[in-house]
Amino acid sequence: MSDTNFTAALPPESLHPELSERSPVSSLRAEAIARIRNGLRPGQQQMADWQSGPLAISAVPGAGKSTGMAAAAAIAIARQYERSSSRRQLVVVTFTRSAAANIKAKIRKFLRDDLSLPQTGFFVYTLHGLALNIASRHSDLSGLQLENVTLITPTQSHRFIRTAVEQWIANNPGIYLRLLEGHQFDGEETERLRRQSVLRTEVLPELANTVIHEAKSSGISPEKLREWSKQTTDEYAILSIAAGLYEQYQNLMRSRDFIDYDDMILAALRVLENDSARRIEQNQIFAVFEDEAQDSSPLQTQLLEILASDGGNEEGGRERIITPQSSVISHQSALNLVRVGDPNQAINSTFTPADPIYFRQFCEECDRIQRLATMDQAGRSTRIIIEAANFALKWINNQSLATTNNGQKIPDNRQVPFRLQTIRPVETNDPQKNANPAPVGRGLELYTPRDIHHTVELLSQRVIELFGEDPTQNSAAILVRENRQGRWLGEALASVCKEHNITLYDVGERDRRSHVPQEILALLQFCDRPHSPDYLKAALEALVQRQLIPTQDLNALASLPEEFLYPGPLAAPQPETVQKAARLCRSLLRARLELPLYQLISFLALTLNYDQAELATADKLAERVNQQIAGNSSMGGMLSALSEIVSSERFEPVETEDSEERYTRRGQLTIITMHKAKGLDWDYVFLPFLHENLIPGRFWVPPQSQFLGDFTLSEVARAQIRAALHGESTIPDVTQAWEQAKHLKISEEYRLLYVAMTRAKRLVWMSAAQKAPFTWSKPDNLQEQAPCPVFPALKRQFPECVMNLGVMAKQA
Repeated sequence: MSDTNFTAALPPESLHPELSERSPVSSLRAEAIARIRNGLRPGQQQMADWQSGPLAISAVPGAGKSTGMAAAAAIAIARQYERSSSRRQLVVVTFTRSAAANIKAKIRKFLRDDLSLPQTGFFVYTLHGLALNIASRHSDLSGLQLENVTLITPTQSHRFIRTAVEQWIANNPGIYLRLLEGHQFDGEETERLRRQSVLRTEVLPELANTVIHEAKSSGISPEKLREWSKQTTDEYAILSIAAGLYEQYQNLMRSRDFIDYDDMILAALRVLENDSARRIEQNQIFAVFEDEAQDSSPLQTQLLEILASDGGNEEGGRERIITPQSSVISHQSALNLVRVGDPNQAINSTFTPADPIYFRQFCEECDRIQRLATMDQAGRSTRIIIEAANFALKWINNQSLATTNNGQKIPDNRQVPFRLQTIRPVETNDPQKNANPAPVGRGLELYTPRDIHHTVELLSQRVIELFGEDPTQNSAAILVRENRQGRWLGEALASVCKEHNITLYDVGERDRRSHVPQEILALLQFCDRPHSPDYLKAALEALVQRQLIPTQDLNALASLPEEFLYPGPLAAPQPETVQKAARLCRSLLRARLELPLYQLISFLALTLNYDQAELATADKLAERVNQQIAGNSSMGGMLSALSEIVSSERFEPVETEDSEERYTRRGQLTIITMHKAKGLDWDYVFLPFLHENLIPGRFWVPPQSQFLGDFTLSEVARAQIRAALHGESTIPDVTQAWEQAKHLKISEEYRLLYVAMTRAKRLVWMSAAQKAPFTWSKPDNLQEQAPCPVFPALKRQFPECVMNLGVMAKQA
């Protein structure tokens, strides 16, 4: 839609003639507002011109969302000062604490430096922070007594989920037996034990974790899941199993006074069900601005819509299901809600409840009432990078359309990975300094190395060239799909960076410090009960993760702990990989017998080959645990204290540096995952290992659980729940749900690549080696690997950017 649908088409002085009539102060403020507005791009100006009602802003990468939102927020606060004597507040909501701090600082700067106003009149929250604030103010209605509850983030390995699985198995022996039999079962004892291990430690915990997140974030109860299960015909009744696991988990949480992040949102919505409390909250707020709206879950969307509504919402409640068809816009005109996001940067929906369909639907509804703006001008990247990102978006969408809708190319935003919006360079008079900077080299460089070792040679050579002249002037990052790639690259590049005085910062290695308590707990639990299959497997997983033992079938080892640890003379010879794992496990058990209790954590930290910062974290952990068990120094006391630390997530790793700035420092080569890179940018971005088996990836069934069928229970359940939430007429059967889950995964992986490409300002370096590992847990096992499908398409579209390795070798 055109800009003429917005007040931006009017001269700034005509927007509020009453301001110029009130006083000289008002006139000066109107001039300041006009100056701020005129310093923005067209898309940002549309946000700044917002007066009331709903507004959707669909923004491309690098369009300046946070700057535009901060300016619009400051202008809205200034107008509120003039309009009303009441002190209603603007609420700004964003995704992370660091983003909240960033936008808060920008709003304060506009208020202080440009508008000469007090730095008040607004609050900035994360979504969960906002919910917790409401719930704690009305604890009698929310049911949250914060001094009595503990916040957790449930994961597949969390003890509550593991306990819920065990309780469900005990209560449902018949259904569990059906899962154990799978498609074929000959009754052999070893295979039965292996399947038990897979179901109890992998399949059912994964199903519980997935469904709990999906259902709770949408206000769906276990009873509703059971209702939906009756509409399906799968042989295992997957949604019914999921409902039972969910119910057990909820009972455990309530009995122990634990809450998770979804409980915060539900508690806030319980408050807003009360007419009086809802009016109190709404009367304190004149508008809600939401950033990163593509990452909101249904309940989060409902919370913001209620707060942004002047008339209240009688439909709010725990059991209400938010669907695109039931959005408040369709029946609620007094909705002072501005939502800013980019559906094309939705990269969390396959492992969180976030679903970009809700923001896409909000955009479509706003478009129908002429309240949609598109921020499509971006000054971050050089033009060739913008062209490459635009080409990749359109090419991927065309491929997706060719394989959906029975081969008919029907442009449906729910079917294609990307919303059809093109990044445009900014105008020549853009206020941003150095907007659309000049490229370095060709701006886009496409390499096809022989193998991953050749990749490192080429990457090292380019890094040395780029950092050679003045490293303090530029920033660079290597974006990887998996942490294991980052770890391998960090080791391969360490000597080169040291030789050329380039700072190498491996974000994954730093972040692993936060896993110290969990890894230590896993090893201590094994030392305490070495014959427990669960504890043995958890310890082996920690050792594999730290690359201390080779990757292997851990279920087979854990199913018979005694035979694995102490094989008898009649046992079959163990392979070398198994022997290595057994020797290390026996050394841990020997240390448990020989060392005093207070030294165990430090010993395990050394065994896990921790780096200096991780060792410091382990020492801090040991000191904390030893203080807690003083007077009750026992293994049971230590395990109890550690379990509490791990489950409550109150333990912070030792970290001397601050926030995201450490990722983008000049003169530094940062190794970081594509997911973590979202929201950041660098002068030079390297994207190695672009292979089809990772992007878009293999949607496959792990070999250990193939006895259940050609699908995974968790992904089928997720697809079935989302189909119901999206208002589809029928819940898909297993085959259809598996295909839908596959499509969701492929779409998200391509969006992740798009995000990675658009992090670069002056150069994006991309490579797909001819030979690469099948799995990065075994990086030396090289095989022929097909490139990510979009990579050859980029080479055909931009032949001038394809690097001739033969010529480069001669020049070297």
